[in-house]
Amino acid sequence: MLNEINLARVDLNLLALFEVIFAERHVGRAAARLNLTASAVSHGLSRLRRLLNDPLFLRTPKGVVPTARATALAEPIADVLARTRNVIASAEPFDPARSKRRFIVAAPDGVSPVFLPPLLARLLRRAPGIDIGLRQLLPPSGGQSVERAWLPALAELERGAMDIAVAPIDRAPPRFATRVLYEEDFVAVVRKRHPFAARPTLQRFCEARHLVVSMTADPRGFLDEELARQGMSRHVALTVPDFGAGLATVAETDLIAAMPRRFVALHAARFGLVAREVPLRLRKFAIRAAAPRVALMDAGLAWLFEELHAAVSA
Repeated sequence: MLNEINLARVDLNLLALFEVIFAERHVGRAAARLNLTASAVSHGLSRLRRLLNDPLFLRTPKGVVPTARATALAEPIADVLARTRNVIASAEPFDPARSKRRFIVAAPDGVSPVFLPPLLARLLRRAPGIDIGLRQLLPPSGGQSVERAWLPALAELERGAMDIAVAPIDRAPPRFATRVLYEEDFVAVVRKRHPFAARPTLQRFCEARHLVVSMTADPRGFLDEELARQGMSRHVALTVPDFGAGLATVAETDLIAAMPRRFVALHAARFGLVAREVPLRLRKFAIRAAAPRVALMDAGLAWLFEELHAAVSA
């Protein structure tokens, strides 16, 4: 009953008031932005202080400053308001040209640079009011196959942590809808004058010092499994947490790194790097967009799901 009583006291307008005051740091400017009088904003702020049991904003000669409690509440309140706005927006007929919705798309950092620029360009033309929140997907450690490493993303989709996941998801239960965006494989990346660039043999590949991208600092990846099947191994001298840091580091060292082909094609040249084929038989894998089928009953999300596919395949 306690939660019900507290919720009955909550006026969502007070949370919107908090959001604007936090952004403006000034009661008068907040009033103008909300089209209210300064006294109405002050009255609402008094109610909000009683509700949250904190002064929230302290007066200064130049306006107001948030308390530590207000700063801690800013992100959760913004999240509540964003979700509420999405709920209300989804109850209306979806019009991409007029929509102000925000969607969360999650992907590994070697994948998002491939689909994000064309998607944003498409949204700018067709749905300029739609915002995208990009969340990085991180695989578990352990040298799993490329596809199986991303299966936990499906559980996060069902929990509502994101709207769409884009990853090398090989198999998904029937309750998920998936669309192949593009095929991917890995290439070896080195500086232009690296010995491997001139003669990319398997022996040189194994003799080189390697960089591996791993958020958990796990040096073992799927390439090591393939090398082991051939009775070979490599020396992983460094792990870094993301592909951007990997490119920058390879550019300044004699390290060699295996990275997604499309990601390398987009960004290697600015670092003065070249790509060579990995001297191993590595199969291609599909990068898929995935979303719960029940979630795609939302016309807005279904529209974005198709736009994502169209952006990459255009």
